[in-house]
Amino acid sequence: MDPLDGFGSPRREEAAADSRSGWTRFFSWLECVCVVTFDLELGQAIEVLYPQDVKLTEKEKTSICYLSFPDSYSGCLGDTQFTFRLRQSVGRQSFRDDVYNRDAPATLETAHFFGYVYFRQVKDVSVKRGYFQKSLVLVSRLPYTHLFHSVLQIIAPEFFEKLEPFLEAVCNEIDQWPNPSPGQTLNLPIVGIVLQVRIPSKTDKPGGSPSPLPAPTLLPTIHELDLFKCFQSVLIHLQMLWELMLLGEPLVVMAPSPTVCSETILALVSSISPLKFCCDFRPYFTIHDSEFREYTTRTQAPPNVVLGVTNPFFIKTFQNWPHIVRLGEIKMAGRLRSHCIGFIHNKMCQLQHNKD
Repeated sequence: MDPLDGFGSPRREEAAADSRSGWTRFFSWLECVCVVTFDLELGQAIEVLYPQDVKLTEKEKTSICYLSFPDSYSGCLGDTQFTFRLRQSVGRQSFRDDVYNRDAPATLETAHFFGYVYFRQVKDVSVKRGYFQKSLVLVSRLPYTHLFHSVLQIIAPEFFEKLEPFLEAVCNEIDQWPNPSPGQTLNLPIVGIVLQVRIPSKTDKPGGSPSPLPAPTLLPTIHELDLFKCFQSVLIHLQMLWELMLLGEPLVVMAPSPTVCSETILALVSSISPLKFCCDFRPYFTIHDSEFREYTTRTQAPPNVVLGVTNPFFIKTFQNWPHIVRLGEIKMAGRLRSHCIGFIHNKMCQLQHNKD
């Protein structure tokens, strides 16, 4: 008998907790669904948490609150989607992870929490601050960026109209999904739409995919990003960036929005696939992050981590880091936009401007 499965073991206790809550299949996809709002007295706070009996530490709740809103300097009006990543509390590892990680590609293992955010900020004269600000967040161990952002695009607009009853119905529907078993093609119903996905397996061959089953909506991938879209502004530096990822060098991406910085970080980390990125990475990092002091100390060499930031405060904080990528949007004539890229590598700066 596996000692980890014995009476009173972490596996047995967590399995029992999941069984009592009645959300067994839900937990195989998501840890929880959060609604984060801005409270004039408390600041960012969790307004709704599903399932209600989910166990999050205070540190995890605080991190989710701060990472679920774009930095105030981003000026994100309308709807914004982005991704963050944070450490799980010690001892939280689930028994389901062992089974999943055994068959999943190394790049898709479940050692951290990912937060998939749909943030809405619109003018509202009925609110004291003058703006409605709220985030719908899917928290999961699974690094399925494309899948969960596709789900958010489906459910978030309707949630902001129908609120909690709709969210509860969505969670109950996710609880009917089959478990994410590597190598399986699954149909996932969500508010009248069926998403068909294939869960990657470590035995998959590069470029190979099975014939899809009939389904209204086929997602060609659950985790991959549009790499050309993410890298189009840094193509001239792509080989060097790829080498930095292989070496696990400290690197900061400074961008005008959480969307740009988080997609760029995730694309950089995935650029060395099928190799697993060996260090820590944070698609969206703020001054409120629980690892802020750890990653910004000047008493020792920069840690081997890749960070995505939007706050100008970090320009000075990270000025001694060896590798910095700066991305910024420039309005061109008409409605066209281009990017200004600054790449600082070992104290040598190369600056490229896209001209009209």
